[in-house]
Amino acid sequence: MTVAELSSGKDKGDENFPVASILIRPRHRPVIHAFYRFARAADDVADNSTAPVEGKLALLEGMRASLTAESSSSREAAALREALLERGLSTQHGLDLLEAFRRDVTKLRYADWPDLLGYCRYSAMPVGRFVLDVHGESRSTWLASDALCAALQVINHLQDCGKDYRTLNRVYIPLDRFSRAGLDPQVLAQQESPPALLNVIADLAQQVSWLLEQSRPFASQIRDHRLATEVSVIQALAESLTDRLRWRDPLADRVHHTKVEALMIALGSAGRSLFLRSISKSPTKMVRI
Repeated sequence: MTVAELSSGKDKGDENFPVASILIRPRHRPVIHAFYRFARAADDVADNSTAPVEGKLALLEGMRASLTAESSSSREAAALREALLERGLSTQHGLDLLEAFRRDVTKLRYADWPDLLGYCRYSAMPVGRFVLDVHGESRSTWLASDALCAALQVINHLQDCGKDYRTLNRVYIPLDRFSRAGLDPQVLAQQESPPALLNVIADLAQQVSWLLEQSRPFASQIRDHRLATEVSVIQALAESLTDRLRWRDPLADRVHHTKVEALMIALGSAGRSLFLRSISKSPTKMVRI
C-alpha cells in the first residue's frame, strides 16, 4: 500500500477556501503548493475508508521520515522538504499537520470544545502559520490567524458532519453537546436533523462566530497587501458559511458555496479590502479653514 494508491484525486480546486490563489505573489506559490500537496496526500491517507489503521499510520510515519530527511518513501514530503530548504523555512508546520492526521486515524470522538480546539491546533493552525512564515510576516499575527484557521476547520466539520460519520465513523461535534441535547452521535446517520441537533449546530456556529470576531483584525495586521486581500476573502467566505449553518441543515441541505457564490463573495471582499487599504495609506490632506 502506498500514498498514491490512497489518493482521492482531489486538488486545490475542490477545497472550500482559496489555496494560493492569484492574489498570492507568484514567488510564494510554489512552496505553498508543495505544502498543499503534502497536506492533501496525508489527508487522503487518513480519510481512506478501507485501508487498515496500521497501514495508514505506517504511511504517515513514512511521510514524517521523508520530511525530516530520514527517508525518501514519500514523494510529496520529500518535495516539500526541498522547497522548504530552498526558502530556509522550518519543517515544524508540516510535522504539526501530521499529528492531526494521526489523530484522524486513531481518535474518532472529541469530548468538548477545548478538546476540538486542541485538534485544530494541529489540523488547521499550522497552515496559517506556514503561509505567514512564507511571507515573512510577524508572528504577532499568529493569534488572529489561529482563530481564523480554527473557524475554517470547525465550519468544515459542521458542513460534513453526516458524511464524516457515515463514511469514517468520525464525529467532530463534541460529545458533551450531544449529551446536553439528549442525543446520540448516531443521529448523524439520519437524512434530516431533528430540531435538537439543529440547535447544537447553531450553537457551535455561534462559537465559530466568536472565533471570526477574533480573526477580523487579521487582514489589517498583514504587511503584504496581496496576502491581506486573500485573508479578507477567506474571512468573508467563512462568515457567509457560518450564517448558513444557523439556518441550513447540513444533513439535508447544501451548505457549501457554489463556485459562482464563492466568486461573488470573493470579488466583493477583495474590492472592499483593496479600497480600505488604499484609503488607510493615503496621505492626510490639510484643509484650510
